[in-house]
Amino acid sequence: MISAVKPIRPLPSAVGRGMGAAYRILLAAALLLAIPGCARELNSTESALDPAGPQGQHITSLWWLFFWICVVVYVLVIVMLCGAFLHKRKGQAMTPGSDPITKPDEEHEQRMWRVVFGAIVVTVITLFFLLFSDFATGRAIHGLSQSPDPIRIQITGHQWWWEVRYGDWPKRFGERLPYNMITTANEIHIPVDSSHPIAVDLQLESHDVIHSFWVPSLHGKRDIVPGHPTDLWIRADRPGTYWGECGEYCGYQHAQMRLVVVAEPVEQFQAWLTAQRQTAPDPSNKIQERGQTVFMHSACVMCHAIGGTEARALVGPDLTHVASRKLLAAGAVPNAPGHLAGWIVDPQRIKPGARMPQNNLNPLDLRALLEYLETLK
Repeated sequence: MISAVKPIRPLPSAVGRGMGAAYRILLAAALLLAIPGCARELNSTESALDPAGPQGQHITSLWWLFFWICVVVYVLVIVMLCGAFLHKRKGQAMTPGSDPITKPDEEHEQRMWRVVFGAIVVTVITLFFLLFSDFATGRAIHGLSQSPDPIRIQITGHQWWWEVRYGDWPKRFGERLPYNMITTANEIHIPVDSSHPIAVDLQLESHDVIHSFWVPSLHGKRDIVPGHPTDLWIRADRPGTYWGECGEYCGYQHAQMRLVVVAEPVEQFQAWLTAQRQTAPDPSNKIQERGQTVFMHSACVMCHAIGGTEARALVGPDLTHVASRKLLAAGAVPNAPGHLAGWIVDPQRIKPGARMPQNNLNPLDLRALLEYLETLK
């Protein structure tokens, strides 16, 4: 039977080359068609050219102004360079054995000097125009800091995650009491109100090294130096989820120090704020009770806090509402049970260099701990 099978003859080389070229062309076309879609997806969440608030809009406008002026300057330089290469002096062409030109045409030289002097004047005017445009943009950005009744959020940069504490908010969102301070990690919620825009005062500080807070769609970078707190004012004009990150190299896991800003309508923000004020619910079954016991008698309690329990450590993120967050480990993995289990058991495998140690739990304890943590919403 094997000998009866006819071997497949290869295609002629010319045909093979033709089909290979056609395949490469189709593949390149598919990639080119996919690129705009990918770019739109990225720009919708993290792009300085897709502003979602007045601060981002000012920066984007300044960027486009600089861009188009640079394009015009570049085109003019290329045109003048090509003209210089193609230009020849009339009646003064150099030939082998001829004398060098020692007395150029004075009238021509005067015209060239006027052109050069005019170019210098235009250059100086352009530079001053860009300088004053930059000053005007900075002044416009600073104007938001005069907004009355803002939301104040304290953000502390750690290696390598962001601690977020809501210090104050307008009275229409409820009174702030000392015992219900809202603490979360790597996720900032802000309201969007077109009728009464709400400014947000981000009070930034660093716990260890220099970090840089950057949410491209809402504002530019702001460096955070240890011992030198600073402020950054933002406002979102349209709902959405906007990615942010650390913009200053801060160590091994600098690339995995991300955060999200969730801009949502006032009603949703109010509901989120009300939920975050609550302490953790009590376990509702035996497995959850066992999970709480595992948490309270393991290394977890030495670093994390859970509102309503005896766990009050401040080394790592507050876990009172950990199940409501979108991400784990500052954006390293999504917040899903499988990822959470891997993060608890072996965080170094997910984020090498992280300050969280391994936890050698048996399968039953790990399952109970996961079920308990899933109730913390």
